[in-house]
Amino acid sequence: MSVNLLVASSDEHFREIIRENLLNVPNSKVLSEYTDVNTNLYIRVLQDLERHPDAALVADISFDPEAGLAALQKVKQAVPELYVIASNFQADGETVLACLRAGASDFLTQPLKRLEFREAITRMEATPRRVSTGGSRLGKIYTFIGAKGGVGTTTLAVNFAGVLAQRKQNSVLLDMDWTANDVAMHLGAAPQYTLMEVGENLSKMDQALFEGFVTRDPLGFILVGPPDALEQRGYFTEPMFREFSTFLVEKYQAVVVDAGRNINDDVVLGALQASNTIFLVLTQDYSSIRNAQRYLAFLMRMGFTQDQLKIVVNRYQKKHDMHMASLEQITSTLNQPAFYGIPQSPAFPASLNKARPMISDRQSAGELDRIFRSFVDKATGVKKEAVGKSA
Repeated sequence: MSVNLLVASSDEHFREIIRENLLNVPNSKVLSEYTDVNTNLYIRVLQDLERHPDAALVADISFDPEAGLAALQKVKQAVPELYVIASNFQADGETVLACLRAGASDFLTQPLKRLEFREAITRMEATPRRVSTGGSRLGKIYTFIGAKGGVGTTTLAVNFAGVLAQRKQNSVLLDMDWTANDVAMHLGAAPQYTLMEVGENLSKMDQALFEGFVTRDPLGFILVGPPDALEQRGYFTEPMFREFSTFLVEKYQAVVVDAGRNINDDVVLGALQASNTIFLVLTQDYSSIRNAQRYLAFLMRMGFTQDQLKIVVNRYQKKHDMHMASLEQITSTLNQPAFYGIPQSPAFPASLNKARPMISDRQSAGELDRIFRSFVDKATGVKKEAVGKSA
């Protein structure tokens, strides 16, 4: 039996000890680490359980026991079947009982001892557990990031959000590319309020306030992005995004993120970490593929898995010249198959000139509209089999 753990602790040393102790447990690994043990912890746990329903949670509540117990309660309310091991320096009867009442299945005293940790894992393995299934209640985050500029990341994100909105999903499109800020241009929009106002109002954010100052596209999805002034970049931080994304997935069915191409940006990295699915967009030119290779290596080192990362080849041409790679070459270079190929078509640039998504005029878009909707089907799990130009 494999042991898959989610570890929540503000103490890097605690997380490191868990990792070291697991080296002595066959078929075991830490799937995710959370540095904040607060009432929003259950959001991250639910997202990870969707990918790894057999995982268990180790929660260190020593930094703030009151907040830690509240976090445990919310986690167990969301996923009653989850196996939780709580841990604290205090191990008196009252402390242990409080953890059990909050939903913990077991308790470990700090500092952790190797034998006690191994015994806790043995108890966990011996306990019949149901597979966790709580993740479906949250909205999904789909993030598009380009292997380089000009590969069509914004175009794909805008049309993806448009299809979801047409399917009556309550959706939000976020532009996280503070340099380019292209989403508004693609939609012919001039938002009065931006991520600046979101950051300033996070402490009192509710759905009515949010929808009162953001822009809604005629297709139905909400748009929010950065201000035009580049000087204001630093006023929306990665912690702000984490809090904001927690609000969004509780209130909306889908969140689509245009992350641009700056993978080293802290806010973009936060968006990637919060995402259910990441679409790495590239074209068939060799510089794009080389950058995609570097991006994938970086993301793997950061703990992302191939299940989260999807390769999307935009402007795909089956017949290509010597300056372009085939799908087979892309797969070989990236050591991962392409998830989908979106074909080259004049419909995309034509829609950009009109400042409206391609999918808003299905007759003009022709075959590209059908293929793109098939891509959305596959990406969201609407259809099991690939349709159209699935790679």
